[in-house]
Amino acid sequence: MIQVENFQSGQFSQGLKYKYFVPTYIDDQWHWDDPVINDLNEKAAMKLGELNAFSRFVPNIDLFIQLHVTKEAVVSSKIEGTQTNMDEALLPESEINPERRNDWKEVNNYIKAMNVAIDDLKSLPLSGRLLRNIHAILLDSVRGEFKTPGAYRRSQNWIGGASLADARFIPPHHDLVHDLMGDLEKFLHNDEIHMPELVRIAIAHYQFETIHPFLDGNGRIGRLLITLYLVSRDILDKPLLYLSTFFEKEKSLYYSNLTNVREQHDMCQWIKYFLIGIEKTATQAVDTLKEVLDLKVQKEEIIHSQFGRRISSASKLLNELFIHPIITVEEAKKITQLSYKATNDLITVMIQHSILREITGQSRNRIFVFDAYLTAFNN
Repeated sequence: MIQVENFQSGQFSQGLKYKYFVPTYIDDQWHWDDPVINDLNEKAAMKLGELNAFSRFVPNIDLFIQLHVTKEAVVSSKIEGTQTNMDEALLPESEINPERRNDWKEVNNYIKAMNVAIDDLKSLPLSGRLLRNIHAILLDSVRGEFKTPGAYRRSQNWIGGASLADARFIPPHHDLVHDLMGDLEKFLHNDEIHMPELVRIAIAHYQFETIHPFLDGNGRIGRLLITLYLVSRDILDKPLLYLSTFFEKEKSLYYSNLTNVREQHDMCQWIKYFLIGIEKTATQAVDTLKEVLDLKVQKEEIIHSQFGRRISSASKLLNELFIHPIITVEEAKKITQLSYKATNDLITVMIQHSILREITGQSRNRIFVFDAYLTAFNN
């Protein structure tokens, strides 16, 4: 049994001219006396329950999920230094400046990885195999493409600094990665361990980041792991909760809390920080869904009162905008099944009623954005 307050995080072992950290195995029964952990867990679980219940009553909830995933991809990639914003992430690659296309590709790989992972959970357990599969997608044709995509590392990596000599943290030797990840996977699925699921994934996220099993992309996979776990355990019906915004807001606090577990054995503080993040993020997700629903009702009322014979076509287009909020005339034409001129006229009316805004400033190959929807998520 592991007592949280007396947790020993691991030890440093001597490598060739450097010391690497070997974390303690975590597949064990955990216990704690600190009542604050229980209080924070209860608050976080209540907020998650509210988010789950709210999502069940939202008509066409799947309309909104894709933008949640896109925002997560943008923010999680931003933590790693990628500069793409929400607007850019939703544009086709041909519209991205060449010098920013690699960033765009990284964000869109993340979107694809999340969508594939959620689909894979229907037939695969949350496992090392699944994580390696999405890691391969994440690093496809981007900066990390030569860092063994889809495979655990077979060499030493480090965090911070220019080399092992000045690294801020050196994860365990690569020969230890498979056993450590096996222990982590057992911990995630060990039903003989009785503990709140949110505390379990808090510990699991710390352990994953400490093992750092890949040569690149560990931060993004580690943050995906949180959402995938909540969905796999039916804590969330839909992938609507992502902690990247919480972590990114005070990035130094996120890293210092992880570091304090390794160096000060302070798992207690890490769990508290993580649970607060769950509560705050779930609250924000509920607020965003409410705002989006209000927006949908508002725009539908405008269409039904102002669009006359165009009501049916405008309603079809509006529904699509909640999935893909950036659109061209050709794309709108396919959705509405109207002629090019009629589609163009419809878009003009939607611009007049502040539903769409043209963003290229061109007379041809124009692109339109559903501004209010993006604003709801960016807030």
